[in-house]
Amino acid sequence: MTYQYWDTHLETMSREDLTACQVALLRKTVSAALRTPFYRKPLAAAGIRGEESVTSLSDLKRLPFTTKHDLRSGFPYGFLSIPQERVVRLHASSGTTGTPTTIYFSKDDITRWTGFVARSIYGTGCTRFDVFQNMITYGLFTGGLGFHSGGEEVGMTVIPSGAGNTTRQFRLMQDFGTTVVHATPSFLLHLESKMREEGVDRSRLRLKRAFAGAEPYSEDTRARIEELLGIDVYNSYGLSEMNGPGVAFECQRKDGLHLWEDGFIPEIIHPDTLEPVPDGEIGELVLTCLCREATPILRYRTRDLTGFYAEPCGCGRTHRRIQRIKGRTDDMLIINGVNLFPSQIEEVIMSIKEVGNNYLIVVEKDGALDRLTVKTEVNQAIFRDDTRPLNALKERIRKTLQASITINPKVELHESGSLPVSEGKATRVLDSRAASRL
Repeated sequence: MTYQYWDTHLETMSREDLTACQVALLRKTVSAALRTPFYRKPLAAAGIRGEESVTSLSDLKRLPFTTKHDLRSGFPYGFLSIPQERVVRLHASSGTTGTPTTIYFSKDDITRWTGFVARSIYGTGCTRFDVFQNMITYGLFTGGLGFHSGGEEVGMTVIPSGAGNTTRQFRLMQDFGTTVVHATPSFLLHLESKMREEGVDRSRLRLKRAFAGAEPYSEDTRARIEELLGIDVYNSYGLSEMNGPGVAFECQRKDGLHLWEDGFIPEIIHPDTLEPVPDGEIGELVLTCLCREATPILRYRTRDLTGFYAEPCGCGRTHRRIQRIKGRTDDMLIINGVNLFPSQIEEVIMSIKEVGNNYLIVVEKDGALDRLTVKTEVNQAIFRDDTRPLNALKERIRKTLQASITINPKVELHESGSLPVSEGKATRVLDSRAASRL
């Protein structure tokens, strides 16, 4: 296979040149951080007085970690390093506290971000001859405008369709010959079921590729989407604190995500000891943003769990690859003393062909014990007068899950389309235990 590069020099430079590039950019980033109200004191306490204090990547460990709590405590301008009149855009994400994490961009920051997204899109084989339908939320969420600008930079015809409204999505695909889409994996699965419901003829669509992100999903889910829609699905990784999309992306080999190291310095640490883990082992991804002057962020603890690949990619790119995100440290469920990630359940149920495209994990208190219920849709054909196949499937799912997660769950089977569907990030877990303790 012949691989296409957006910028051959930047994507294939030697590790020595890449390291030198990172050191130079880290020095500029530290200089910008010293201009922010938040970083000034901790950097001074670490002996960092200016960019001359940084001479190699080993100086990275002298820099403080940054958390989402820090970003919220610094709201609104604690992380801003340039005059407000130079800010051309802001993006924000809110969490359970209601206090948003706000990221500011200068004009040059937007240009750099667009370049990383364009590089990512082009690396999957897209060209200016593609029609790109961006089926993700626009507004303060970074995924909409981030992919939109990157697609335009590649030269694709961009349709800013936004999230939801499957009837309109299908009409746009048919009218304009959409070849590439961007959506959450849960919405891509929902599209397939609605396609059958609305009588859309897949053979008359020109779809070839999809970019899936914004929520963790398993390799089995990717395989299911590819089979059902007849497309190539590429894994995308980004987070608003690091601009948004364009942090890491799969190339045409679909063998790990290239993390663009000329824009971000990655570390993978043990979430408890904060020490680096060996290549191949799973830990928490920590990122230092090198490509944004308005809001420099040092050693940001993403809470996302992944690992480095030790060997280089066969596509020729030299930037390190990370594994598919396994989940988040704060997504872990502890059920009767057993640690469990929702992705482990998804991996099991999506490998069973009779299971449908939607599921829900419910955790409740049953007296002093925790009770786990897995609700999943199944193919309509299995709902017949004879309940034996349905009962046999339920028992097979239960046993398969128990063998994988060491917990004996209750399994509920539901008709296709009966579980709630989210047009944005899917809600896969309902944990009522905290409420029951109030």
